Amino acid sequence: MKAAENYDNLNHISLYTYQLLLKWGIQASLAVYINLFALLALLVLLVYLLQYLVRRLLRIALIRVAKRSRIDFFHHLLENRFPHFLALSVPLILVKNAIPAVFIHFPALISPLNQLTDIYMVIIIIWMIMSLLRSGADSLRKKTAFREKPIESYLQVIRIFLFLFGAILMFSNLTGKSPVAFFSAMGAISAVLLLMFKDTIMGFVASIQVSANDIVRIGDWITMTKYGADGDVIEINLTTVKVQNFDKTITTIPTYSLISDSFQNWRGMQETGGRRIKRAIYIKQSTIRFITDEEAEAFKRIQTLSAYIDHRKKDIDKNNERIGADKSLLINGRNLTNAGLYRKYIQLHQQSLRNTQTNDYDGQTSGPNGNRTSYRNLRLYQHHQVG
Repeated sequence: MKAAENYDNLNHISLYTYQLLLKWGIQASLAVYINLFALLALLVLLVYLLQYLVRRLLRIALIRVAKRSRIDFFHHLLENRFPHFLALSVPLILVKNAIPAVFIHFPALISPLNQLTDIYMVIIIIWMIMSLLRSGADSLRKKTAFREKPIESYLQVIRIFLFLFGAILMFSNLTGKSPVAFFSAMGAISAVLLLMFKDTIMGFVASIQVSANDIVRIGDWITMTKYGADGDVIEINLTTVKVQNFDKTITTIPTYSLISDSFQNWRGMQETGGRRIKRAIYIKQSTIRFITDEEAEAFKRIQTLSAYIDHRKKDIDKNNERIGADKSLLINGRNLTNAGLYRKYIQLHQQSLRNTQTNDYDGQTSGPNGNRTSYRNLRLYQHHQVG
């Protein structure tokens, strides 16, 4: 009832201005266009003022609520321009009612303009919903439980469904057909659609698997030689994973590659605060030999080995005495070897460094600077050379 009254009032305004132009002596054919442009200018001005006032009031209200509330969601609504999108929807009610009055002398344009207004309203509603979703996602990212989750991937999926829903409404509005007809048309070209959205579908599945299996988190250091990526993951979305390399360049990796291809994730090393480094020391087999007592005395001048040689020498002499070994030949009984002393020197030298962990690597403790050294697997391997 009120809408009909508003419509009549707007028609009276349009007819009044048209009659006024005729009274001023303007020809009827020209007065129609002057009336149209004058009403359009007035409508644009009213729409701008209404949108500005509504946006201003909403922004002031949200700022006050955000200051009084500890909820971050209201702050993110301001950052994602929710008052702006909501303010854009309010003037559309005025535009919808004003179109028949403004174009009263051009009835053929009223229906297409109403359809365009409806389409624009659908777009504005989608923007409003996306602003709300982005605000919610930004709030979740600040929570510990969601900080490392690929929230952007889920947002993109929702955005796709929203755009699809909007496209269906626009199709229905333009053609005047039921949305069922749109789905019937989609069924016929489903194979083409699946091919078009293959990467999107695979990326969505990969995002779920990455999140569910905790394969990669935002902030993880990963290495993927195939794509030249070696750095920190800064974003995981529906189709790509962005990696910031150590030279500050950005490498993009298809999300599905995290499932189908192999890569190295250094998260375990970062979480334990240390890094296990495996290095091989090659020794020529023909250089390994027993050392004499004179050589042992000379090696005792090396302070790192002095205590070890004394202790080991006493243990070896006691054992040789017990078995009655004839030491006129070095091969008899037990002896110190140059390889054994070298191995012990490496171990003692590593233990003396302040930035290494000297006990077996159990993943629980670390040295002052986070480095670790495990001697459980410290071995000397024979290296054969030909020639």
